[in-house]
Amino acid sequence: MATLIAIGGCTPGPDSSDLEDAPATTAALPATDNNDAWPLFRGDPQGSGVAVGSLPSKLELLWTFSVEDGAFEATAAIADGMVYAGSLDGNLYAVDLITGKKRWAFFAELGFTASPAVRNGRVYLGDSDGRFCCLDAASGELIWDFLTEAEINSSANFHGENVLFGSQDGALYCLDADKGTLVWKYESEDMIQCSPTVVKDRGFVAGCDGRLHVVDLNSGTRAGDVDLESPSLCTPALHDRMAYVGTTGNTFFAIDWQKAEVVWRY
Repeated sequence: MATLIAIGGCTPGPDSSDLEDAPATTAALPATDNNDAWPLFRGDPQGSGVAVGSLPSKLELLWTFSVEDGAFEATAAIADGMVYAGSLDGNLYAVDLITGKKRWAFFAELGFTASPAVRNGRVYLGDSDGRFCCLDAASGELIWDFLTEAEINSSANFHGENVLFGSQDGALYCLDADKGTLVWKYESEDMIQCSPTVVKDRGFVAGCDGRLHVVDLNSGTRAGDVDLESPSLCTPALHDRMAYVGTTGNTFFAIDWQKAEVVWRY
């Protein structure tokens, strides 16, 4: 059994371990702001995982949401009073943030190991069969899909009106977020399993080819790269001009991405 758990500091909601659908509307949904909205993997386009706010003085279990088969292996996305989480039982679940009740489920055969991304009333997510989907956030209805050549572990990010994600086929894809059409495709030498991070018109992916790739997001061309010496599945975190990323070679790097230079390694 796989379980999604909510922890906070307010009064716990009702038990929701069953899969009964919640009503179409829920009263007193929290406002979407920097404190309670995490619509992207690790919180922001730079992948830093930083949120404005503070933890409550006393943490409490609010609710649990369980499924019989599969597992929740990916980070959930939170936006507009909803929690979106993919499972290896084949479903992406939309769960009410307050009550923990299921609103809808979208089935994709092999399930999901990537984290969803939420933007403008839509949910974007790749599945383990290489299909990248755009869903209506309110209903879970499929709006469009796009096929890659391998499993997608990479969670999505955005640049302007486009959505970005990597695939185990070795490519970073840029699609029109509204239509799902291909804008450009950046190819590396090996799998891309991390989530792309974004600073202005630059995208960053650490690949299984052992390189940190810096990509011009307007053209989809290489703007630079840095040798990481070993494969990486890690999503780079960006802060100012520095990129931080670890590798399977037991090394953690701090990189000045503007100069394409390693500042330090641990």
